[in-house]
Amino acid sequence: STIQIMNYLSGSVFLLPISVFTCADEIMQQEIRPLVAVDIIEQLHRQFAILSGGRGKDGAPIITFPEFAGFSEIPDEDFLNVVTYLTSIPSLEAASIGFIIIIDRRRDKWSAVKASLTRIAGAFPGNLQLVFVLRPSRFIQRAIADIGIKLYRDDFKMKVPIIMLNSVSDLHGYIDKCQLTRELGGTLEYGHSQWIHHRTAIENFAMTVKTTAQMLQTFGTDLAETELPNDVQCTEELLSAHTDHHSKLKDELKLAVKQGATLLTCIREPVTRSANSKLSPDELENVATVERLLAQLDETEKAFDQFWTKHHLKLEQCLQLRHFEHDFREVKLTLDNLMEAQAGFSDVGDSVTRVEHLLREQKQLEEKGQEPLEKAQTLALHGEQLIQNNHYAVDSIRPKCVELRRICDDFTNETKKKYDILGKSLELHKQLDKVSDQWCEAGIYLLASQAVDKCQSQEGAETALVEIEKFLATAKEHQLSNPKDTHNHLLFAFSFPKLEDVQEMFDKRQVSLKKLAAKQTRPVQPVAPHPESSPKRASPKTTRPAGVGGPLISAFRYSIQYYSTPYFFSFSHIINELIETERVYVEELQSIIEGYASEMDNPSLLHLIPSMLQNKKDILFGNLPEIYEFHNRIFLKELENCIENPELLARCFLKRKEDLQIYEKYCQNKPRSEALWRQCGDSIFFQECQRKLDHKLSLDAYLLKPVQRITKYQLLLKEMLKCSKNSEGTAELEEALATVLDIIKSVNDSMHQIAITGYEGDVSELGKLLMQGSFNVWTDHKKGHNKVKDLARFKPMQRHLFLYTKMLLFCKKREENTDGHEKTASYSFKNSLKMSTVGITENVKGDNKKFEIWYNGREEVYIIQASSVELKNTWISEIRKVLTGQLEACRGKTRCDPMMLPSSCRSV
Repeated sequence: STIQIMNYLSGSVFLLPISVFTCADEIMQQEIRPLVAVDIIEQLHRQFAILSGGRGKDGAPIITFPEFAGFSEIPDEDFLNVVTYLTSIPSLEAASIGFIIIIDRRRDKWSAVKASLTRIAGAFPGNLQLVFVLRPSRFIQRAIADIGIKLYRDDFKMKVPIIMLNSVSDLHGYIDKCQLTRELGGTLEYGHSQWIHHRTAIENFAMTVKTTAQMLQTFGTDLAETELPNDVQCTEELLSAHTDHHSKLKDELKLAVKQGATLLTCIREPVTRSANSKLSPDELENVATVERLLAQLDETEKAFDQFWTKHHLKLEQCLQLRHFEHDFREVKLTLDNLMEAQAGFSDVGDSVTRVEHLLREQKQLEEKGQEPLEKAQTLALHGEQLIQNNHYAVDSIRPKCVELRRICDDFTNETKKKYDILGKSLELHKQLDKVSDQWCEAGIYLLASQAVDKCQSQEGAETALVEIEKFLATAKEHQLSNPKDTHNHLLFAFSFPKLEDVQEMFDKRQVSLKKLAAKQTRPVQPVAPHPESSPKRASPKTTRPAGVGGPLISAFRYSIQYYSTPYFFSFSHIINELIETERVYVEELQSIIEGYASEMDNPSLLHLIPSMLQNKKDILFGNLPEIYEFHNRIFLKELENCIENPELLARCFLKRKEDLQIYEKYCQNKPRSEALWRQCGDSIFFQECQRKLDHKLSLDAYLLKPVQRITKYQLLLKEMLKCSKNSEGTAELEEALATVLDIIKSVNDSMHQIAITGYEGDVSELGKLLMQGSFNVWTDHKKGHNKVKDLARFKPMQRHLFLYTKMLLFCKKREENTDGHEKTASYSFKNSLKMSTVGITENVKGDNKKFEIWYNGREEVYIIQASSVELKNTWISEIRKVLTGQLEACRGKTRCDPMMLPSSCRSV
């Protein structure tokens, strides 16, 4: 920062304007140290010249040369230093009037008078008004003085009157007694030792003020250049170190203020001691000097406190952010593990016991997830509080809050879905068990009720067979119409062991009855009925009837698994998701335009609209209506046509490449829109619109939809490529993805381009913006003495480069807080190079990440260091394309007219 430089040559302190904490490398300070009392303290104590504080009638300062026996023996350097110092003490206004000199030589000889006048005439540095000489009092020396002054007046080379006085009473005729010391018959109180003490104390205090300001500047520069740490521990250490340093500097300021107040009390002491006492003009100037120094100290402290408050807030917010990020990573890891565990619960159970076990496991997982879910919700709430408190990292905090709430909602919804499926499965199995038991009991009862004696005849056997076939047919009564509904499928046969036993019994009975139903060749011997033997479990090789066994159970299994299997992504699924999300996107855009933008023109709501928002609808919404019209009338319909013809999807993006550039205009307006939203986003008007629309999120979240949508296209196209790898349409899909990526890059580059400041030309005339990014840059200028300092620049400059087809811009990235809310970047223009006059050296010895761009035959060389070899190669490739294009253009001009070829092209 610019430190307040004190100049004591006039006896007061001249203060340069304050510029607190400006970059030190932009200010060159050259300070000339003035002469101070401590440097000539021994000469001042000899008292051969004094500044008593008296003034002439017109305010001219009086310097007295009292009687001093060895005046002529004083070295010239000592004499000049003392006189120069004394003339520097009065203010410029008083010094400009001219000094009055009183030379007291009453006890000396004419030779001493002559020597004094000669020395003063030859070495006095100030502006003289009058010279009074109290000539020798002895008669002979007085007579010699009278003659000498007439003879040697011209030799003294003084352009002011020299008045010879016989006595102090003659002096009183020119100067008031109150302005003269007692030695000259006056009443002015003057103590030389005290005067020296005050002068050294004032100058010492001034140096203290300067030193303190320099310490504040150094600390402020360090603070301004400090990079914020990326972890909690380093941030806490930095905050602690800066706070301790700040406390020590505040203590230094308090000591300096105390020193100044004590000095001021000492100077005013005569007036305090006696009401009749008055301070001399010089003493009054001393008071003013100390007061100015104290005021300067106070001003410096206020400026420093203001800067410290902002810096301390930034550090505290940085610490809050690092804690938030640390907690987010921990909670996110826990939630991901929780979601992974939940995804593993894909079984729906094959029995009541199994389903009940799965329900207990799901309950345990839900209970296990309660704590991390609560932590996630609490952390998201904390993040929202940081945003509401105008945290500078809103863009980093808000997505994390959205992510936490999304995962919590996903877990809750998935848990509810699994409970629903398992609940239906449990209900189904209970019903199946019930139906199975009832059917099996009825079957056993039927078999037991068929009397053996009645079945011995052909007619009786046939009757029994019909009864069995009717009973087996009742299984179909439990199968309903829609097999895809969990409740509407076969409520039959899931207790396998019992069903198999009963089925085996029916199989055996049918075989027996069919034999009996054949014609009898011998009489039937009646036998007594006996209980049916207990059913036995069929062997593994026994085949179950189709009506009771496999197909029915398979249908049940299909019904359960149809709704429990995870969604399988295929090409058609991705197209369906693309079209479905496109429909939702169009509906959201429509709701924004109708529910917010149109309502701004509603007269009944005009009183709710803040004044700062009126007539600024275009700023808030940008070209959102244009985006809606394009998607609603054109793009959505073209995507819907791809349902029957998936191969046309890639062509949709290729065909509408130019139309999708509307997103660039929208994103360029986004900073203005966000700035306007921050000013009036909490107004009642927006709350009322949100309530009518029943939106869970506020408008600013929906205004991010276009930015998110263009990124969604990229992700879906990548998924399609995975599904259609090495197929016929892969090439077109890759081209469509490249188109979307190019649009995203163009949007991103344009967002940086609009932040360029200080460039006097029109960036639209520089051609297409090809690349932009931050680099370390060294400069090496071969000509010009004013460029020498660049040769010694060991520390690289941080520069943001913009590569156009016609120009390469060098800018300095600056980040500022917008209304204390969020950090925004701007790019201050520093230099530019025409691409038609530059050359490139692709490799720099010692660092494979560096390359050179030189200008005018290496008169100026810019050494550029990329963050990676890949980034360097990308830039070199683009620059080479530009230079190659210029070379081909130049060759074309040469074939047409060689004399029209620029020298830069010929050199290439």
